[in-house]
Amino acid sequence: MESVNKGSMTIQALPQPLDQRQDSDYRTAPHNIEAEQALLGAILVNNEAFYRVSDFLAADHFFESVHGRIFAVTSQLIRANKTATPVTLKTFLEADAPIGDVPVTQYLARLAAAATTIINAEDYGRTIYELATRRQLISIGEDMVNLAYDAPVDMPPADQIEQTEQRLFELAETGKYGSGFQRFADALKDAIDMASNAYQRDGHLSGMATGLRDLDDLLGGLQSSDLVILAGRPAMGKTALGTNIAFHIAERYRSETRPDGRPETVDGGIVGFFSLEMSAEQLATRIVSEQAAVSSETIRRGKTTREEFDRLVETATRLQSVPLYIDATGGLSIAQLAARARRLKRQRGLDLLIVDYLQLLQGSSRRSQEGRVQEITEITTGLKALAKELHVPIVALSQLSRQVEAREDKRPQLADLRESGSIEQDADVVLFVYREEYYLKNKKPREGTPEFEAWQDEMAQAHGLAEVIIGKQRHGPTGTVNLAFQAEFTRFENLAVDARVPERFE
Repeated sequence: MESVNKGSMTIQALPQPLDQRQDSDYRTAPHNIEAEQALLGAILVNNEAFYRVSDFLAADHFFESVHGRIFAVTSQLIRANKTATPVTLKTFLEADAPIGDVPVTQYLARLAAAATTIINAEDYGRTIYELATRRQLISIGEDMVNLAYDAPVDMPPADQIEQTEQRLFELAETGKYGSGFQRFADALKDAIDMASNAYQRDGHLSGMATGLRDLDDLLGGLQSSDLVILAGRPAMGKTALGTNIAFHIAERYRSETRPDGRPETVDGGIVGFFSLEMSAEQLATRIVSEQAAVSSETIRRGKTTREEFDRLVETATRLQSVPLYIDATGGLSIAQLAARARRLKRQRGLDLLIVDYLQLLQGSSRRSQEGRVQEITEITTGLKALAKELHVPIVALSQLSRQVEAREDKRPQLADLRESGSIEQDADVVLFVYREEYYLKNKKPREGTPEFEAWQDEMAQAHGLAEVIIGKQRHGPTGTVNLAFQAEFTRFENLAVDARVPERFE
């Protein structure tokens, strides 16, 4: 485009007519036909070359559609333990349109004849994959620009940013999420792989172990894509249980490198913790207190002994390498939380997400105007969708309504969940934390009375005990798990074996 000066004004000349433009004025999408031909030829000559690219390359990564079709048919033959050659492919491709003046069958023969070695097959495959990724980036960028120019009135820029970031995340994660219909055979393979991993894993769990034996037995561990609601009244220990589980999983983290070079978690996991109520420092103090067996109150007031302080330093040194990431930003919206979770998974990895707590999240401004129930519905639906998208379990802590306090038996029920309709509906698992000791303390009668002696007996039985009530579970039974709770260290533990077995008779 040329500029013409007239006095103090600059007038842009009109673009050239289409028939007067040079070829250099156009840009085609990035591609490499020669790399595609070389890879296909190498596979046709030696089918072992296919396994060098099968982990990351798919038919839709090819720029030339006929190359994608050849790769798809070749993949099906090789995975069926059949040989893929120009001769065996002929049956499936001879009806396809010719490539220029060359029939597809002759084109296959030329590809095989031009192949020299399979040594570079993986390099060719990665070149094809990276160029396909660039083409997808261009598509996302064009859509972003077009939407920014013609955005609907009811779509604020923040929504477009979140939408674009989600597409970029899906691209970074190889586009497995939201890819449409999936063959049952593929889903069946994933199910058998899950069963095989559970059989081989210590404890025979299909999900991530929480470190609490009886709870893992009922849940089978925390399952990928599940939304787990952990609810309770204040001072019951929701945050303590959440941090205990988070730290146990992060501490056990171990990974192996996949054939495509990416790390794969084989035990434990990388944990993201959204602490909307407490600061990162407060959360870290709780974890250090739990691990070093030093009262958090003692730490805060600076009353630690030399021995306790040495334990704190030793514990802190050991915990520095634990893959536990804390975001203590208050007042996050569900869209902001999702964007940060995607970013963490893309940059560091992510195997478990914990949100403390659900009622402190915000929905969109439109939903908040419709009422708190609608806003909570948007939040729980968003958390469940995020769990499926990231393919990780999400543990969301939740408050219970005050109606618990009005009952004689204060054990929580599903109806006690605040705005319980959407929470109960969207959750795969609902856990309630209950400690009888907390309520007994508040009912202490006057000393010296018969009631006081009965109260002491009840306190002795309830001291240091907690219940985790499984109120809902899509994949297994409901029930109650008894745990030990050390309030001074905010730590939940398995009960001693003797406390769990039936009484013995001599």
